[in-house]
Amino acid sequence: MRASQRARGEDVGLVDALLSADERRRSSSVRFDELRAEQKALGKLIPKAAGDEKAALLKKAGELSAAVKAADAEQDAAKDEAHSLLLRLGNLVHQDVPVGGEDDFAVLETIGTPRDFAAEGFEPRDHLEIGQALGAIDVERAAKVSGSRFYYLTGIGALLELALVNAAIARATEAGFVPMLTPALVRPHAMEGTGFLGQAAENVYHLEKDDYYLVGTSEVPLAAYHMDEIVDADRLPLRYAGFSPCFRREAGTYGKDTRGIFRVHQFDKVEMFSYVAPEDAEAEHRRLLEWEKEWLTALELPFQVIDVATGDLGASASRKFDCEAWIPTQGKYRELTSASNCDEFQARRLSVRMRETVEGKQQVRPLATLNGTLCAVPRTIVAIFENHQQADGSVRVPEVLRPYLGGREVLEPLATSTAR
Repeated sequence: MRASQRARGEDVGLVDALLSADERRRSSSVRFDELRAEQKALGKLIPKAAGDEKAALLKKAGELSAAVKAADAEQDAAKDEAHSLLLRLGNLVHQDVPVGGEDDFAVLETIGTPRDFAAEGFEPRDHLEIGQALGAIDVERAAKVSGSRFYYLTGIGALLELALVNAAIARATEAGFVPMLTPALVRPHAMEGTGFLGQAAENVYHLEKDDYYLVGTSEVPLAAYHMDEIVDADRLPLRYAGFSPCFRREAGTYGKDTRGIFRVHQFDKVEMFSYVAPEDAEAEHRRLLEWEKEWLTALELPFQVIDVATGDLGASASRKFDCEAWIPTQGKYRELTSASNCDEFQARRLSVRMRETVEGKQQVRPLATLNGTLCAVPRTIVAIFENHQQADGSVRVPEVLRPYLGGREVLEPLATSTAR
């Protein structure tokens, strides 16, 4: 765990502080049990005693009562301290994860080839210019209504979101995921249990008056869906595909991706989520990644798959694979989907366990949770507009989306189209 904290760039001393707090928790618990046992034994002697002996025993009983109360308070304080420190520790990093910061990822594979727009004879437009020409994106009025990093999807833009969501949910359902519409507001324990109130807390919106949190991903309500439950092993894997609005403060990103809809405060997303036996977690992680790759391939987008470095994992993930789509006007790959293996980290914090029979005896243990983005809508629209744009300002519709867009093969600028 010390090595894991060091690799994450987190406080290694936290491990020793936790060990010390846990020692106090265990020793205070032993002390409390000893005093309670002595108190009970004394209680049996008092009715049999008389005179000075009884008076002495009663005095001793009073002293023991105070000592028991103090030991109980010490035990509770030690438990709270150990629990608080434990919640600050990130998940144990997988041994194969590259060590380093945001730029130290390892490229696992590259799929598809970026277009050569120069060879095609035109300069690519960015997604905002394309979206405005199509009557699909309005950030100016959104800024008037809500401020920066908000947007309206209008006309064909709104229809494109619905097409993406419906196509993504259809593919997830076909793969065996149960479609879910999840709450956007959750209680503190759900947010804390999934690991979003540690290093990620600065990007979480908190409604202080009601003590609710706005979720940044449906991973949170999906992880908490079976909170405090025991799931029979023969029901695993459990797979859900959640659709929800997502809210992120984007703290610490001042000046980054300020144009258009790539980095925004509110967006919609389809998220895959799996509950599996811990020994099946790595295989499920690869399956989630394959489903993401199939989706991006169906959208006909060039992309690369990266193994995210330790310092960019997030508290709950032991390993994370990102799929980054090529964005022509930026000349680089940008994150479109993520697939994270959280092992038992979230399940332990949320008390989600599995029941199985081993050698004729039932046993209960934590299971593993995993999550994977299938479609983060605005970033997917960015990638589609920029990669499938044509010289006349229109955008070719990937075949997978055409049935969900009334058969449209091309999205045309408003000046030359009557099909808004």
